[in-house]
Amino acid sequence: MDKRVAVVTGTSRGLGRAIASQLAERGLKVIATSRDEKLGQKSAKELGLPFHALDVSSDASVDTFAKYLAETEGGLDVLVNNAGVSLGGFDTKIARRTIEVNFKGTVRTTERLLPLMRPAGRVVMMSSGMGELACLGKDLRDRFGDPAISREVLMSLVDRFVDEVAGGTHAASGWPSNAYRVSKIAMNAYVRVLARELMGDPRHIKVNAACPGWVRTAMGGAGAPRAVEEGAQTPVWLALLPDDGPMGGFFRDEQAVPW
Repeated sequence: MDKRVAVVTGTSRGLGRAIASQLAERGLKVIATSRDEKLGQKSAKELGLPFHALDVSSDASVDTFAKYLAETEGGLDVLVNNAGVSLGGFDTKIARRTIEVNFKGTVRTTERLLPLMRPAGRVVMMSSGMGELACLGKDLRDRFGDPAISREVLMSLVDRFVDEVAGGTHAASGWPSNAYRVSKIAMNAYVRVLARELMGDPRHIKVNAACPGWVRTAMGGAGAPRAVEEGAQTPVWLALLPDDGPMGGFFRDEQAVPW
């Protein structure tokens, strides 16, 4: 039995469940988490995994989970940030909720759990090909794509998106009318920020983003060409990277892809 502890967010179904299952098959102790406690417990029971409720959009929920993790496991070795939403339509409410869960929820969970991560830890962000910079106007593309983008600039850009949706000026400023896209663009930029910040960390933690491809899930739809098991392969690979593995990249099918 591998002594490493992995946390996977959003395991009640789809990709999160498949990732949790594959990591457990490789011998890690996987803690399944989900905002929906009933569905999450059912899925975890079917997989034979421990479960804890976790709403990544709630400071209190993330704090409660971090306390549980510290007390029961003494830390963690792998974090797969899979929890996310893809909401129909487009308006200010949808933009704010999507950013809050997909981007800020990922940042919140990562920042809270990083102090608990043991040496040679791995952080994996579930991103998407929809998060490519090409959908942005040139000014925004340059700002998000700046390898030296700061945490402060990134957070201000994301808040600006929501504000401009509310003001009806987002399209004129070069934003797409798709909050999911923006949330994944921001997540990819956050990977760069975090990778840069972790370079001097003596624990040698690695952080990378994974694109699972178009997968048959509730989010991807029944017509998607990939099964969840295939979509889970790249995030699982990143979760188990050797010490000489990549850092701060964006990967599909275990290969670096342009962002």
